[in-house]
Amino acid sequence: ASFTVSLRAVDNITVTIKPRPGVLLSCWIWVKNVPRSELKIKPGENVTFTFSCSTPEKYFIMEIQKNIDCVLGPCPFGEVRLYPPGLPRLNRTFIWDVKASTKAGLELKFSTPLLRQVEPGETCPDFIRYNINSCIDTATVNIGTFCRNGSVSRVKLLGGVVMSLYLPWDSPVTTSGFNITNRASIKRLCIIESILKGESSITLMSPNYPLGFPEDELMTWQFVVPSNMRASVFFHNYSLSNCERKEERVEYYIPGSPSNPEVFKLSDSQPANIAGSFNLSLQGCDQDAQNPGILRLLFQVIVQHPQVDENVTHLVDLSKERNMTVTIHFEGWPGRTPLMSDPMCLICKDPRSCDRNLTLVSGAIYKISFLCKDLSYLRITAEKGISCVDPRWCQRKIYSLSVPKAITQLPIRLHMFIWKLSAPDLLNIEITSPSLKLQQHVPEQRCNTSYSYGIVSATPVTELNVGVFCPGGAIEKIQMRNNITISLKTFGKGFLNESNHQDLKMSFVPHIKDECSFTVSPGPKAKLYLQTPNWPYGLPPYVSISWYISVPSKRVGRIGFSKDRMGIACETGRAYVNIKEEAPGAEETVRREDELLPGPRNMYHDFWVNISNCKPVDKKQLTLQFWVTFADKQTDLGVILAVVASAGVLVAVGLTVCCVRKKKKKSQNPMVGVYNTNVNTQVPGKQGLFPKGRKNNESHVYAVIDDAMVYGHLLKESNGSVAPEVDVYRPFDGPIGSLPPSPPPFSFRKDIKHSSNTEEPAPVTDTDHDTYTFAHQKSEQSEASGDKNEKNNGDMSMSLLEDKELDGLTE
Repeated sequence: ASFTVSLRAVDNITVTIKPRPGVLLSCWIWVKNVPRSELKIKPGENVTFTFSCSTPEKYFIMEIQKNIDCVLGPCPFGEVRLYPPGLPRLNRTFIWDVKASTKAGLELKFSTPLLRQVEPGETCPDFIRYNINSCIDTATVNIGTFCRNGSVSRVKLLGGVVMSLYLPWDSPVTTSGFNITNRASIKRLCIIESILKGESSITLMSPNYPLGFPEDELMTWQFVVPSNMRASVFFHNYSLSNCERKEERVEYYIPGSPSNPEVFKLSDSQPANIAGSFNLSLQGCDQDAQNPGILRLLFQVIVQHPQVDENVTHLVDLSKERNMTVTIHFEGWPGRTPLMSDPMCLICKDPRSCDRNLTLVSGAIYKISFLCKDLSYLRITAEKGISCVDPRWCQRKIYSLSVPKAITQLPIRLHMFIWKLSAPDLLNIEITSPSLKLQQHVPEQRCNTSYSYGIVSATPVTELNVGVFCPGGAIEKIQMRNNITISLKTFGKGFLNESNHQDLKMSFVPHIKDECSFTVSPGPKAKLYLQTPNWPYGLPPYVSISWYISVPSKRVGRIGFSKDRMGIACETGRAYVNIKEEAPGAEETVRREDELLPGPRNMYHDFWVNISNCKPVDKKQLTLQFWVTFADKQTDLGVILAVVASAGVLVAVGLTVCCVRKKKKKSQNPMVGVYNTNVNTQVPGKQGLFPKGRKNNESHVYAVIDDAMVYGHLLKESNGSVAPEVDVYRPFDGPIGSLPPSPPPFSFRKDIKHSSNTEEPAPVTDTDHDTYTFAHQKSEQSEASGDKNEKNNGDMSMSLLEDKELDGLTE
């Protein structure tokens, strides 16, 4: 097909057809049998041409430029037509270059659909795009790029304008969609008018965005808003230039305001909840010639219906709180930036000061309201710091870790409450949950409550994630050595009902030995799953963790590990697992990292579990999980029969002794008991059984034992002689109490926090085996022995006989 383009000279229009950028040309323009790659038709020319291919839109674009001089001649005001007709279907750009005096103003008025400003380079949905440039003398300022279907109805400019309309080759548009009118001087760079009908949201940018706004210029946006609607302004992106004179600012003219114009810095929260129409102006400054910087602004205007509870205020009393901040924000803050299409929910400190986020600080009382249709889009995040200044006073105080009622009474869902706990060098932190107790969140025992606690122990260089816990478990107390962060996170709406039952508390306690210590008080039917902190990444090197687990009355516990080995190899030191019951004579089970872990075993008394790490060879750290169950204590029938049989033997022996005693009473010399003064007869951890000291009672005095009560003569050697019986007493060889069992010592153990004043409990040293000998003695020897015993009046709180009786009761 051939095309004929006829241009009148009076129209001052130039048509240019040129190759499409970035496309390899394989099609030509034929003019009078001459192939061309580009064709330019000037005013007054008449040209007929064809294309050598059937799809020229793939290879060529077209520009139609009309020059209008309003300085030297009359301006063709009115509707702007797309001229000339009969052009080929190519991607085309219409350009109107209008020159005008700076003493006059030009107005571009757009018909329906109105325009919507977009960032440079953004593609319009229908690919139809407008671009407006202002020309003052030799300077050109890009007012903005616009798509259709928006709210921008008019653009008023000072001086000339270059208006461009881009149409795709298949667009059915046949009109420009705007007209040009003459206006008086507007005394500023430009005025952009937007008509906002109903609920809507628009985004606007300063001229030249994202480059700088012209130096010391002024521009205005006019917003036409129905009087029954409310408008709010939000600055999403801005930067400031370096000013030598004046100050960059924005000014609002709000009809009915007693303080027009209202001046704000770009860094201020902008006015919100504005009733009806208003103007917003941007004022530049005189910039530093050496380092001018750039002034730019991207902002959003949101128009909403007045909310039903717009005038309902909520009192937030933080006057008695200390070191606390409360932030009310949109869901996803601060990691997610809200989309322009997201529902707008505003929090207002006063009727005109509203924002998507509002931070309240402790020590004040606030009255807030919400400009939001659905409050479920809002969340609350709060943070409170607790530290110890005077250690003597801190140790006497118990701090409640519960969410204040000032927060829970708001109609907004609590997202997270964070406590940051700081302890001085000489103290550590203890977390308790006396009534609810805590359950550790593990895969085998997940939390299903409306909230949970995440606990992290941290130093300036390391961080130990203790774990995630929820109420309703068996962990009564957690002691940690470093500064602690506890994050309460809610799930769903159930927290509002459960918030009244919070019982988490904290206190400052003396220095502890392990990095972390748990006190577990389970119920009689509990089944516990416990795991090492920092799961699943593993304990840091040289860290030791302990659990003290109570066994309920009339129950027997059973402990087992979830795997057979620790699964690490140590480069320095050893990793240990220690298990020890808190009972006299209880053996301590110790396993190293190169040994199999203990198999499931029964625990009849409260017991300790200690896990300590070494420095592993590779990056894999120590992770262990164990379980504890409880069952009724069973009395073994065999044990009962053995006890009955033993009782019978004792009765028989007793009768024999009585007979022998009567027979030999007169003929035998009196016997004297030899008392060994080196024996430690004190039961560990049992104080105050005797109200008197050893000096004041006779628990250490042995009555004279008649020779008839000596049983040695019953056991005669083959030669008929009597061999004295020797009884060896083995005292208890270790302390039993509130301290966990210690793994075999290793010198490389490092304490993250250490105090030179911290006193470790003194170890009870082992004593040599002490011997009690009952033999036939002469009277002289008996007297000497008696004198010796009387001189030894050391303070001993319990006699050997009472010690044996207590052992019998314990068994």
